[in-house]
Amino acid sequence: MSTVSKIVPFGSGSRIVETARRTLSTASQGIDALEVQFSDRDFAAIFLRLVGVIMDVRGRLIVTGMGKSGIVARKLTATLTSTGTPAIFMHPADAGHGDLGMVTPDDVVLMLSYSGESNELGPIIHYCKRFGIPLLGLTARSESTVAAASDVCVLLPAVREACPNELAPTTSTTVQMAFGDALAIALMEMRGFSADDFHKFHPNGSLGAQLLKIRELMAKGDGVPRVREDASLLDATMEMTRGRLGGTAVLNQDGELVGAFTDGDLRRTVTDTQHLTEPVGRYMTPTPLTVGSDDLASEALRLMHLHNVTLLFVCDGGQLVGAVHMHDLLNAGVA
Repeated sequence: MSTVSKIVPFGSGSRIVETARRTLSTASQGIDALEVQFSDRDFAAIFLRLVGVIMDVRGRLIVTGMGKSGIVARKLTATLTSTGTPAIFMHPADAGHGDLGMVTPDDVVLMLSYSGESNELGPIIHYCKRFGIPLLGLTARSESTVAAASDVCVLLPAVREACPNELAPTTSTTVQMAFGDALAIALMEMRGFSADDFHKFHPNGSLGAQLLKIRELMAKGDGVPRVREDASLLDATMEMTRGRLGGTAVLNQDGELVGAFTDGDLRRTVTDTQHLTEPVGRYMTPTPLTVGSDDLASEALRLMHLHNVTLLFVCDGGQLVGAVHMHDLLNAGVA
């Protein structure tokens, strides 16, 4: 049985589309209002205090919230933990049934509540006051319980919900989410959190694949086919076959990379001459495209597509250290 007591037909598709557009416009106005807040000196000062407290925490940031604010708090927790700020979500309904035990004197609690009056937050507030746990508040009402109890309280702008009944949290949760992202990125930059750090926390999935370094995928040592430039075409062909990368590096007498000889070069060579005893240096591709071992694998794949090649040699400080094939990149999920 439907829980909808009454269905009012819209009458036209254009009205449905207009409702969706109006919802987005209302959400956008909420974010604009939040951005304006940061231009206020007092608001900016409170935000800096908030960041300072979190930066100085010796333990973890305990993030909590009830209802829709709780869902935003979960998302904020996930963003913080993946960008260098140790955080954990604590559900208010479970807090009074033992989960308050996860809060230590080294921790800080960040409490999200648009109204600032969720009853389930009471035990957490009392616990923080009793044991001297710093409490950070994020609310829209300055005279609320959360605002009064917080050691540092960020007052979000009071916004109009997109819900036509002004009941369902819509714009307010959008503003909370946007503020959470702003906070997480500010902390991320303060910590100097790099792409390498990000990859450590995201080793799996497509995101992790885009952050892979070439050194993690390249062939190295004896796995890199190589010949001297005075080696014969036959020797180069045998080395290519051994290496199974579709090509071989060509080195000069000082061991420096001076060219590449690929399957394509071989086919063109055999078409022109049958003298497989001739030196490969005469038929190689000089000054081949190279990458460094610390370059991103995604950049290597971009270069391969741009220059229509499937093999790149890896050089550090002018010395050949590896080779990477397009198949290795694609098999690793690099796109």
